[in-house]
Amino acid sequence: MTHTLVLDIGKTNAKLILINEDGEVLARHVQANVPFEGPGYLALGTDSIEAWLMATIPRLPDRQHIGHISITTHGAAFCAIDGQGLVLPPMDYEWDGYGRYRSEFQCLVDDFEYMGSPDLPLGLNAGLQLYWLQQTQPTAWQRIRHWLPYPQYWAWWFSGQVASEVSSLGCHTHLWSPADGDFAHWTKTSGIAALFAPLRQAWEVLGPLRPELAAGTGLPGTCLVHVGVHDSNACLARHLRAVPGATVVSTGTWCVVMAPGSETTGLDPDLDQLVNVSVEGRPVPTTRFMGGREFAVLCAGADPSLSTLAALVDVQAQGWSVTPSIADSVGPFQGHQGQVWRYGQLEAGGVINVPLHLRPALAARYCAEVTAQLVDSIAPAGANTSAVVVEGPLAGNEVYRSSLHACLGRRKLLRSVDELEGTARGAWMLADWSARAGLSSWYEALTDISVEV
Repeated sequence: MTHTLVLDIGKTNAKLILINEDGEVLARHVQANVPFEGPGYLALGTDSIEAWLMATIPRLPDRQHIGHISITTHGAAFCAIDGQGLVLPPMDYEWDGYGRYRSEFQCLVDDFEYMGSPDLPLGLNAGLQLYWLQQTQPTAWQRIRHWLPYPQYWAWWFSGQVASEVSSLGCHTHLWSPADGDFAHWTKTSGIAALFAPLRQAWEVLGPLRPELAAGTGLPGTCLVHVGVHDSNACLARHLRAVPGATVVSTGTWCVVMAPGSETTGLDPDLDQLVNVSVEGRPVPTTRFMGGREFAVLCAGADPSLSTLAALVDVQAQGWSVTPSIADSVGPFQGHQGQVWRYGQLEAGGVINVPLHLRPALAARYCAEVTAQLVDSIAPAGANTSAVVVEGPLAGNEVYRSSLHACLGRRKLLRSVDELEGTARGAWMLADWSARAGLSSWYEALTDISVEV
C-alpha cells in the first residue's frame, strides 16, 4: 500500500500516473480532453474522463499496492453537485458567451487590491462562470447542494466526500480574498459562498475509495483519497519547503513565475500580475507569459534542439534580438506587438528573416529575458535575494538556462532535474506531505555562465 496514483487533469490532456514510494514512475496513461456542448455553454468532458478512468485503472500494474490517490487539475473549473451527482457540468473557460452578464459581474465584484485577481478574458475568472449560471440557470441552481473546485470534484468522485481547497479557490477566480483568507464579500451577499463544501487542506485524507469503485477498478478498498490541489500550486508545493522562499519559474505553454517570499502589495493587474494562494494558505505574488507558445512561434518551423550555445554565439555575433510580445493579447506586454531586430534595426519580415538554424537559440534567449523581467517585477533583487528554481520544458534548454542565469545576475539559480513534471510531483508529495515536503534531491545548481548575454 505504498504506491500513489496521481490524476493530473490539464486543459489539453488528462494523465494517470502511478508512482512508488521512492518517487519512481511505474505507469503513465494519457487521454485527450474534449469539451462538449453543455446546457447553453461549452462544458468540460467529465463523462469521457470517468469512462477513461474506469477502463484504465484496472490495467495498472501492482494495483494491490496503491494506497493513495492524489489529484491535481487546471484552474477556472468548478462543479455543481446534488445528492446524486452533477447538476451542471463544469464550464470550459475558453467559452465566451457571457454577454451583458460580464459587465454586471465586473460591477458586482470586489476590487483587485482585495481579491488579488485581475479581470481576465473568456471564463478565466471562474466567479463569472458561477454568476452567469446563477442568473441564467435558476431551476438547476435550486438543486445545487455543493459547489466543488475541479480537483475536489474528482476527489468526491473517488471517495463520496466533499471539500473545497484554497489553492483552487484563490487562483484568479474573484471568489476568494487572499488577504482575508476567506470568501470575497460579493460571494457571501450573493449566496454563492454558502454553497461551497467545507474547506480542507490539500494533503488531508477525505476518506477511503468508494466500495463500488474498488470493486469496479480492482483498487484496494482501503485506498485513501486526498483532497487535491490546483495544478500551478501543486508545482509550487514541491518547492515550498525544499527551497524555502525560492521564486519558482514553471515553464510550459505558460511560463508562470511564483514568488512566495515576496510582498503582494504593489502588483499591477494590467501587467498580468496577480495573487495565488499556496496549499499552506499563503498569498503568493504571481505573474506569467505564454513562454512555450512564444518559443514555438519564434522557432517558426525550426527544430527546437538547434537551441545550442554555439548557435547563441552566432545569434549575438549577427546582432539578432526580439522585443515583446509575441502573444500580444496576454502577459505583461499586452497590446505590444513583438518585433525582430538586427543590429538595432527593425526586420520588417520578422522571424522568417532569421536563419533557420538560429531561430531556436534566439527564441530561447528571448524567453529567458522576459522571464528575468518577470522575476524582477515581483521579486526585486534588492528586496529578495532568495534562489530562483526553474522547471519544465525550458529548464532543459541550455540557451534558456544560460541566458536566464546571466540575466538574473547574482541570484542563485536552480534547475529541476526531475523527469516527472512538477504538477504530478507536487501531487505525489502531498499524499505524504509531512514526510516528502522537504525533499531536495531533484535540483541542480547552475553556476557557469557559458555565454554572456
